[in-house]
Amino acid sequence: MTDVAETTAQAPPLTIERIPVPESTDAGDARLFLEMVRIANAVCLHDAGHDYLHEEPDEMLGSWQDQTDWTQLGFAALRGDEMLGAVKLMISTEADASTVEFDLMVDPPHRAEGVEELLLAEVEREARERRLATIQTWTLHRPDAGGERLAPSTAWGSIPASDPQTRFQLANGFTLEQVERNSVFDLTGDFSLVERMHADALAAAGDEYRSVTWTSPTPPEYVDGFAYALSRMSTDVPAGGLVIDEQHWDAARVTRRDARLQAQGLTVSVAVVVHVPTGRVAAYNELAIAEDHSGATQQFGTLVVKEHRGHRLGTIVKCANLLRWRELVPESPRVSTFNAEENRHMLDINETIGFVPASYAGAWKKVLDL
Repeated sequence: MTDVAETTAQAPPLTIERIPVPESTDAGDARLFLEMVRIANAVCLHDAGHDYLHEEPDEMLGSWQDQTDWTQLGFAALRGDEMLGAVKLMISTEADASTVEFDLMVDPPHRAEGVEELLLAEVEREARERRLATIQTWTLHRPDAGGERLAPSTAWGSIPASDPQTRFQLANGFTLEQVERNSVFDLTGDFSLVERMHADALAAAGDEYRSVTWTSPTPPEYVDGFAYALSRMSTDVPAGGLVIDEQHWDAARVTRRDARLQAQGLTVSVAVVVHVPTGRVAAYNELAIAEDHSGATQQFGTLVVKEHRGHRLGTIVKCANLLRWRELVPESPRVSTFNAEENRHMLDINETIGFVPASYAGAWKKVLDL
């Protein structure tokens, strides 16, 4: 018998590299950015169990190229030339910003190889250098997972305690502060209930409120009113134990946002309710889709300003936009939206319309020693 010496090549070490923001997805330096988008989609599909959150490279790039209102940066974890994971950071450019929001994504075949820890260390380093003590992130979870559950500080909703992403957050000092439900609505079904709900809500709201819809960009006569409503999103929605930096909006910021949405290749439909006596936007809903209209529609936001609640304005804007969307983008099969589990009023509207759970998200917070 002949002895054969076995040699094992040592794997290259993991390294971290800043992800450049390319001029286009075809640019020579776009490789890491494109890999980040690929990994982000792979993580969503793996953890949520569906592709309703899929994002195209041009869609993500368009939101990165104007960083006037949000600083966005990314880091790649590499083994040799192979990208195993990435982390995206978002930091408000408001003067009093106090948080770093991040998405930590590891290609599912390469989980538990030390990539997560390396990328989290980059987040914490960046936060400390910027003197921002609070870091926050979200994890996705399938709706049919069994076993032990973990509830957030709000006591509303829960996520699987045994999911690897749950265990990682807990092991690294994060606390679960909120659970969001990802719900979907079938755009191919019967709309008669939506039509009835819309008509009933309009009658209940009365003459003080007027329903208006448009396709982005925002018409000049509504820019100021829409800016006011968008500013209330950071103060009027349930936040659980999360820290939400207040966002200040004016007409110029709405115009910049509209330009970013256009650069992302998005079609965006907006339904608002205007309070006639004041001319202010009292409620709004946004639906958006990328250039491929056969994919899932995303609901960006729905808000009824606090002082106008109780007049069924949420039902008006949701139903008005769904009815308009059916005509505007008939190819899209479904709408995907997220709502905090404690936001029972909005969930009641969704459930009545016909939205059903598709996945769940856990919102996590960690406070650093600076």
